[in-house]
Amino acid sequence: MSTKARTPRRVVITGLGTVSPVGNTVPEAWATILAGKTGIGPISTFDVTGDYPVKIAAEVKGFDAAKMLGDKVAKHLDRSCQFAMVAADEALADAKMGKNFPGSFVPERAGVMVGSGIGGIQSLEKNAETYLAKGHRRVSPFMIPMLIANLVPGNISIRHGFKGPSFAHVSACATGNHSIGEAYHTIKWGYADIIVAGGTEAAITRLTVAGFANCRALSTSNELGPQACRPFDKERDGFVIAEGGACLILETLEHARARNANIYAEIVGYGATSDAFHITAPTEGGEGIVRAMRLAIEEAEVAPEEIAYVNAHGTSTPYNDKTETIAYKTVFGKAAYRIPVSSTKSMTGHLLGGAGSLEAVLCIKAMVDSAIPPTINLRTPDPECDLDYVPNESRRCELPVTLSNAMGFGGQNATLIFRKLSA
Repeated sequence: MSTKARTPRRVVITGLGTVSPVGNTVPEAWATILAGKTGIGPISTFDVTGDYPVKIAAEVKGFDAAKMLGDKVAKHLDRSCQFAMVAADEALADAKMGKNFPGSFVPERAGVMVGSGIGGIQSLEKNAETYLAKGHRRVSPFMIPMLIANLVPGNISIRHGFKGPSFAHVSACATGNHSIGEAYHTIKWGYADIIVAGGTEAAITRLTVAGFANCRALSTSNELGPQACRPFDKERDGFVIAEGGACLILETLEHARARNANIYAEIVGYGATSDAFHITAPTEGGEGIVRAMRLAIEEAEVAPEEIAYVNAHGTSTPYNDKTETIAYKTVFGKAAYRIPVSSTKSMTGHLLGGAGSLEAVLCIKAMVDSAIPPTINLRTPDPECDLDYVPNESRRCELPVTLSNAMGFGGQNATLIFRKLSA
């Protein structure tokens, strides 16, 4: 395309895919979420006996990468990349696009933007242990490709022949939202027609869990098990680490209509900001996420009170939930008390770099099915968190416009706005 002034194009979502603690397909995950069931339970991937401080997580269950990807492909991929590859396969099949649908796209106009907050940490830990025990000659020659985050979109693009922009965004827990938002702008302004966008993470390891626990980010309410993640509850004491990923297919409205694709929703707003404040703590009052929401609302050309549902970052940490509540009051004013807000992390746990993309999928499914996911485990409301958090049970409601927030370590914030497709 010319480098002259570009005309903005409408961007829609035509495919969804996920591997998550609440289900390894979108229909399974959505049914679990609407039922208010959790994917949180005892850690099974490593030994947490003795004085290990955290014994719970939200693990992916019944995942067979060799069966889904083929043994030859799967054995040279980190678990985080396996999740993304399977999620991308589902999303592309849902959109009737990719290698199994010849002629469905122009390779040079199709890209991949799937990020990870940490990358192939499981492969790194495994090879570090091998190095210390057996020496450098036993370190896998595949370690680097399995470790670096950009091989997630790299492998997806190779698998499906997408030759457009392909790279990984890395912004901790905001990664998924940034990936989707940047893909949206890339398509909107004419640099690609189709992008697989999302996030993934597989960081339930001894080292990672110890690190998060020692910085006092994780819940240590091990005795509560599935009830330990309690966003907006007075007794909340930290997030529950999770694994998994999700991918969405973004394409121009014109391209989608030309191939008669099923359109789930339109993406209409994206805001990205930085707190420039602290490596882990949000600014008091949520100034950064406030600006992100306002930027997204401005681009979407909707009034704040038109937002019908907010999927909150909602980590179940004392500072985040209080700060996010204040931010919603700042952006929505009096309407904040009537706009439903929920945290699906109460059921999925916190997927870190995969969180935003999974929550975007859930926002879109909420719009399609006119159903708001609940915040489970909300038993003792925090007086400082006094909005409508849809406690414990899903709710039927028309949702023409939804908003999803993500906030990452380093003060990085990203907001997405979706709308039911209009003429």
